[in-house]
Amino acid sequence: MSPIPSSGVSLRPLAQTLAWWAVDRWVQRAFPAVPTLTTQQLADWLSQGKTPVPILLDVRRDDEFAVSHLPEAHRAANLEAALALGLDRDRPIVAYCSVGYRSARLAAQLQGLGYGEVYNLAGSIFKWANEDRSLVSQGQTQTQVHPYSSLWGKLLKPGLAVPLAQGTHGNPPTDDSVS
Repeated sequence: MSPIPSSGVSLRPLAQTLAWWAVDRWVQRAFPAVPTLTTQQLADWLSQGKTPVPILLDVRRDDEFAVSHLPEAHRAANLEAALALGLDRDRPIVAYCSVGYRSARLAAQLQGLGYGEVYNLAGSIFKWANEDRSLVSQGQTQTQVHPYSSLWGKLLKPGLAVPLAQGTHGNPPTDDSVS
């Protein structure tokens, strides 16, 4: 008997589901005090015009941000860059990156400085893009995302990752490997 189901069901969605589960657990264990918003919760918040409107912080590198980002997002790859934006302590902040690790780290740092309402976007821009939500680049609608690396790009639906330069492959982002 074959260990692979013969029903014609693809294992890719199952593998992606398991990978997302592992990523979400990894981020939650690394930053347990950081509250999260789902992509649906953020989309609802933004579309319903609830006030105050959150400040969106994109915690990715310049090359990642240049490919695409959430509309109205500010790039802040680290705490110093976020503070340079003159963040309003009375407005909620939602941080995101590729999958949620770098943004959770920044959210924890902002919490440590007394910013009260700071959230990490669960699944970050990868889940946002996988759900066909709005992305922009230089004021134009965009559909693709920088995959961070060939490994992490596997969490994006086919066709959503921009091609990387040959030889680019990645390890999980850590405090040492990302800014």
